[in-house]
Parts: sequence; structure tokens; C-alpha cells
Amino acid sequence: MPKDEANEVVLKVEEIYKSYKGKEVLKGISFEVRKGGVKVIIGPSGTGKSTLLRCLNLLTVPDKGQVYLEGEEITHAKKNIHQFRQKIGMVFQDFNLFDHLTALGNVEIGLTRVKRMNREKAREKAQEELRRVGLEEQASLYPAQLSGGQKQRVSIARTLAMDPKVILFDEPTSALDPELIGEVLEVIKNLALQGMTMVLVTHEMGFARSVANEIIFMEEGKILESGPPAQLFSNPKYERTRQFLHKISELYGE
Repeated sequence: MPKDEANEVVLKVEEIYKSYKGKEVLKGISFEVRKGGVKVIIGPSGTGKSTLLRCLNLLTVPDKGQVYLEGEEITHAKKNIHQFRQKIGMVFQDFNLFDHLTALGNVEIGLTRVKRMNREKAREKAQEELRRVGLEEQASLYPAQLSGGQKQRVSIARTLAMDPKVILFDEPTSALDPELIGEVLEVIKNLALQGMTMVLVTHEMGFARSVANEIIFMEEGKILESGPPAQLFSNPKYERTRQFLHKISELYGE
């Protein structure tokens, strides 16, 4: 990747605040993600990680603050939010597949309905993305015939088919049985190697260490600290970060 392209900021987040029923969930979150960068967000449950991701693609509208995609503000702008959402893909914990559609149909539907692509080209693109996540042979199967790991890979293929500028992953393996986690993490790791710009919320610390350019540790709606994986895991600045990482390593054996 050319040096100037690698320095390009794809996603910029400035002072994001969000409250629910008077409770402040996000308290001034700021960071940026450069082209091809992988930002991993960690922290205890209830600290606002999922809310933050939803604010980034405006599924949840922040109370204050700005989100910029490739230099263009997408918050509080009188523009077509759906156009921006096409460029910010999101993979959820619980797959969100259409049960009445095959794997191919689930990947294809956004291309025909949203991008208005003709059926033949959409099918070709959907097959290409299923191949990319290792599910070419399962294209004709329905969600009920797929394992949890396969369902999540279909949802990743569906997101990739829209050619997003950045993909947000909200604990993509949390709904999976332990033996199925690896196949999904392998797909995400390959995307990172291919230069996909990503923001991930995960408890898989070994994976985070291997794939992230930067780790963000959130606590009570704020960024407590951030840094490269080697620094944050080996020499965190704060005792609270150290405690969290120790508990996670005990729980998950990493």
C-alpha cells in the first residue's frame, strides 16, 4: 500500500456522547482509524462498546460529537444515511440472516435491493464473497442447515458484498460454540491481511493481540487507555487495565 494511502484516515470519531434515560453511556469518545487499520475495543460488559459501534454507523444517533467517513461528516448531516451505511458494514453477534433465503440469497439481497444491481451480476458477486469466506459449497443451504460459524461467515460475506470502506464487528464470536470460534476468527484475520479497515469489539484477547494495530480499553463509557497490542498487554499504564486483562486471561485461558 502506498505510504500516503496508508496514512489516509477512513473513520474519525470526535467526542461522542450518548445517554439513555438520563444515564450517560458514552462520555466523549474520540479515535481515528487509518486505511487498512484494525482497531480492537475491549472492556467490561456494560461500558458502552456496542453502543459506540452503533453510533459509528448511526443505527444509534449520538447526542453530541461527530463521525467522519473519509473526511465527510455523517453525523447531524442532512444527507442520505442509507448511503453512508452501505460504506460502513456491520457484523452483529446474532447473524441477522433471513431464514427463508439460502446463503447465496442472503448475500445477494443487499446487492439487488439496495445497490440495484441486476440479478446476474449480484449472483456472481455473492458467489465470489461466499468463496472468500470458505462457503462456496454451502451457497444453496438455508440458515437452519448451517452451523453457527457458517451463519456468521454468511453475514460477513453479506457485508463484504457491499464493498464497505470499513467493517464494524460487534463481538462476532460471542454467540458461537467454542469449537466454531476459530473458523470465524480466521476469516476476519484474512480480511485484515488483505487490508480491510476494521473496528472490532471482542473478548478474544489472543486474536486481538495478533490482528490489531491498536487496542482501545474502555471503562465506564470512556477510553481509559489505548496503544499497540504489545504495549497494552505487556505494560499497561493503569492498574485497572491490568486487572481486566488478568481476569480475561483467567476466564479464557489466554
